[in-house]
Amino acid sequence: MKEFMGEDFLLSTETAVRLYNEYAKDAPIIDYHCHIDPRSIAEDTRATNVTELWLYGDHYKWRAMRSCGVYEKYITGDASDYEKFRAFASIMPQLAGNPIYHWSHLELRRYFGWQGILSADTCDECWKFTSEKLLAGGMSVRDIIRASKVEALCTTDDPVDTLEWHEKIAADGSFEVKVLPAFRPDKILGCHKKGYRSYIESLARASGVKITDFRSLCDAVSSRLDYFASHGCLTADHGLDTGVAYAEAANEREIDEIFRTCAATDKPDPTEREAAVFRTALLRFLAREYRRRGWVMQIHFGAYRNVNAPVFKKLGPDTGFDVISAQTGVNDLAKLLSAFSEDGGLPRTVLYSLNPADNEAVAALCGAFQCSDDGQPRCLQGCAWWFCDHEPGIRDFLTSLASLSALGRFPGMLTDSRSFLSYTRHEYFRRILCDVVGGWIETGRYPDGEYAGKLIRDICYDNTKNYFGF
Repeated sequence: MKEFMGEDFLLSTETAVRLYNEYAKDAPIIDYHCHIDPRSIAEDTRATNVTELWLYGDHYKWRAMRSCGVYEKYITGDASDYEKFRAFASIMPQLAGNPIYHWSHLELRRYFGWQGILSADTCDECWKFTSEKLLAGGMSVRDIIRASKVEALCTTDDPVDTLEWHEKIAADGSFEVKVLPAFRPDKILGCHKKGYRSYIESLARASGVKITDFRSLCDAVSSRLDYFASHGCLTADHGLDTGVAYAEAANEREIDEIFRTCAATDKPDPTEREAAVFRTALLRFLAREYRRRGWVMQIHFGAYRNVNAPVFKKLGPDTGFDVISAQTGVNDLAKLLSAFSEDGGLPRTVLYSLNPADNEAVAALCGAFQCSDDGQPRCLQGCAWWFCDHEPGIRDFLTSLASLSALGRFPGMLTDSRSFLSYTRHEYFRRILCDVVGGWIETGRYPDGEYAGKLIRDICYDNTKNYFGF
């Protein structure tokens, strides 16, 4: 029997162990999509207890706690930080097979040096140990990032953001890690959502462009793209939520009418077709702009958000009540990519579906839109994302991607997290990757040698660096 989470954790063969230790373990991290707060990096904040690092805003842990019947008071309520930590520690033995069980213990071991097994019985020991470690110093936000071997990271930023914290980080010569903004125009695309008029007014103020029609909206967006580019931005991310919907406008006048109607109120109510027409037109404009600037366009879809209406009214968005959409619109995504190609060529693009049933379809779709003109594939499948980034999900994803595409071009893992301790997810992914490839080598499905090592190193680091241009 193997030791619990020992040195060979998730590595089932000697080859997997060697691949991990020689090529994956010490590779730097480029986290090209996350939700951490740049202000915390600029101010180099320090937590006073593990709850602040673990349970403030971590939807993964919140869902796990709810699944175990924990009262909301101890999740998002007014319980003390210690009480919330005790509630989380108490449910840990029930999370067998859940990635949170492994992530949490990796975080405790890698950052705090605590080797115990978390439960109600060890709660106080862990609380005391981690609190003393935090108070002793060496655990500020920047300390954690450095200890994680992070070379660069991209935050997620709204087009109207001032990027003032990125400016302060860039001006601080004492911090060597690149912290770059990523353009996230979901609110501009959300012509069907509450508050749209107010948002367009804020976009007009930020850009200095009077927005009266679709063309002036594009001018305002272009101005903000220039602003982000001046701050080192290399990528744009798009959360298309439930799924992709494609619809062509009859003419520009139709797009103008839809936009003016939606932007005239904070409670817009376009038809599904009208919303799709507007989003299609704007995404085509954005794709042209990204290609011109050399940015990578990321598209996430398949998240059915805020499904529990009473709790959404009480707690708001991003509190753990988003689920997997059953209808993600891969066919419409194909039409959208084709339209991008007709408009002068696809920008370098990474696609992610939250629904694992889409894995094969997305891998095949990427293969239809390569046509490289710069030595890089034009379209790649992104990592097993969100509800899919557990061990069987990652293994299934790697297998289907390898079967239908080129695993050696895969851009690797990202955290998609609000937690500064979540870089252990890269270790978790890398161990699984090495075990999969090591298994192929051990069974004669792939040759051992320099190409195997290069494959691992490329996926863990080099592919991301080269594709995004870090």
